[in-house]
Amino acid sequence: MLDKKNMRLASNLFHIGIIGIFAGHFLGMLTPHWMYQSFLPIEYKQIMAMVGGGTCGVLMLIGGIMLLKRRLTNARVRATSSFGDIMILTLLVVQVALGLLTIPFSAQHMDGSEMMKLVAWAQAIVTFHGGASANLEGVALIFKLHIFLGMTIFLLFPFCRLVHIWSVPIEYLTRRYQIVRNRH
Repeated sequence: MLDKKNMRLASNLFHIGIIGIFAGHFLGMLTPHWMYQSFLPIEYKQIMAMVGGGTCGVLMLIGGIMLLKRRLTNARVRATSSFGDIMILTLLVVQVALGLLTIPFSAQHMDGSEMMKLVAWAQAIVTFHGGASANLEGVALIFKLHIFLGMTIFLLFPFCRLVHIWSVPIEYLTRRYQIVRNRH
């Protein structure tokens, strides 16, 4: 990679954060309530979401800002960056910032009622039930902005570097050890 200074740290923070956020949203929003209601009260699920999501969000935000700074200020990296590269990374940083800003609003509804409205919306979207938007009535604007930007990123996904998700080098974990030497 071009200019490796702090690249490993930034990349690791960003990727650990985004994978944690994705997994948390996927499991937290799409797992039906009946599957966990006997052992996990909604209030505790919300606390887990706030703490886990907040932690992963901070990791992603720090890593994302570091990566964006590198992409904008390093001449060699900037020369190989397209407008789309910079735009999608900027949108991801803004999105995670919006997500972190939802935490104080979630803290105002520790009974989980607001969270369950968002869960109902997400499940209605994924299962193609009509009237999903009715679940968002009365939800704070910050959540709606977070959803809107998330859906925008979802639409941009096939047209930007986010498609590298589908080319994760899983075989890297099991390949034989390689020795890499300098040419000098």
